Amino acid sequence: MSADGGTQGGETRIIRTDYLARVEGEGAMYVRLDGRTVEDVKLRIYEPPRFFEAFLRGRAFTEAPDLTARICGICPVAYQMSAVRAMEDACGVTIDEGPLRDLRRLLYCGEWIESHSLHVYMLHAPDFLGYPGAVEMARDHAGIVEQGLQMKKAGNALMAVVGGREVHPINVRVGGFYKAPTRVQLRTLLEPLERARETALATVGWAAELPFPEVERTPELLALSDPDPGSYPIDRGRIRSDAGLDIAPGEFDEHVVEEHVEHSNALHARLRERGSYLTGPLARYGLSHAQLRPLAREAAGEAGLGPLCTNPFQSIVVRAVELVQASDEALALIEAYEEPDAPAVEVTPRRAVGHGATEAPRGLLYHRYEIDEDGTILDARIVPPTSQNQLAIEEDLRAVVERDLDLPDEQLSLRCEQAIRNHDPCISCATHFLELTVERG
Repeated sequence: MSADGGTQGGETRIIRTDYLARVEGEGAMYVRLDGRTVEDVKLRIYEPPRFFEAFLRGRAFTEAPDLTARICGICPVAYQMSAVRAMEDACGVTIDEGPLRDLRRLLYCGEWIESHSLHVYMLHAPDFLGYPGAVEMARDHAGIVEQGLQMKKAGNALMAVVGGREVHPINVRVGGFYKAPTRVQLRTLLEPLERARETALATVGWAAELPFPEVERTPELLALSDPDPGSYPIDRGRIRSDAGLDIAPGEFDEHVVEEHVEHSNALHARLRERGSYLTGPLARYGLSHAQLRPLAREAAGEAGLGPLCTNPFQSIVVRAVELVQASDEALALIEAYEEPDAPAVEVTPRRAVGHGATEAPRGLLYHRYEIDEDGTILDARIVPPTSQNQLAIEEDLRAVVERDLDLPDEQLSLRCEQAIRNHDPCISCATHFLELTVERG
């Protein structure tokens, strides 16, 4: 972090962090003030682009789940599920009921548990407790860190049983799974998931007591909306916002535009109609609070959350509520599980375009693929939550700086970093969008 200038008169004051800690990937922050006026705010994503969409072209449609899972080691299931949704859409196959859909949702619960545990306890809690990182925090709060690790372990175990391994699962395929777990295998997860649920409930209460800066933000919220009134959005549904947007995943391109900005190696997404929007836990909660399982909804109420959370710093509480939701639903899915007759349904390729959207832990993840008659991928587009949230994060930064500009530079810089970590940005996920153009003489 570096700072230049002062706060008197019209002098320029620059708050800059050249490397953001406790986020996945490489990014930086830049804020410039002229006296008491915030002139410029930038979330800089400088991690090199990885061109995953280009890698997908020419590959078989069946390869998409395994290839896209490598985009992120924290949320590979989200990439797999959005990919299979899109490919099945292109091929005219729907898996919205039965044990295969339940297994997909169960695997997704495992990812939510491990990802939210990591963020709440290891990446975000140090901000509130005044530590530079989880290692330093563990010296004084070993029990808190152990809680997070135990919950993450339960989520990883669930991913291993259903997905084949903890990181970059290998059991997911277009049409279902390569092998369905047995009831006996799944029931070995009941005890650790029950412990995780109890810890998640305690986490909600603990997180609700953390010291929150008084910041109110009301961006447009955008997330999936599950058609089942008793089902919190994870793996299917229409894309809706609190400003009236209500579209199928196939209409995403008509309403969301991505633009290059000079300071970022990721595209900025905005709604054509209105501009910036927010996706992620705050959006899911704000749009589908009533669809939480009763235990999670009760925990949210006891933590003082209403049906809408407008303080982005309280996203840690909402993530804790989703930990209760995911662990409680995982237990219910395992108790009701009936082994499928076959681990997958047949999917025959055809020339078509398919769209898929699911809810990664950090928010809406959209995939679009064009395939030919034999299933070869002709074109691919992937829009992760971080690129969708960049504008909203920068607007959060502006609001935080305007509120706290009298803080010393070092404290203001830390507050801004915390504002970014509120959204758990996965920078590596976002940096594969730049188009590669090669001109040869």
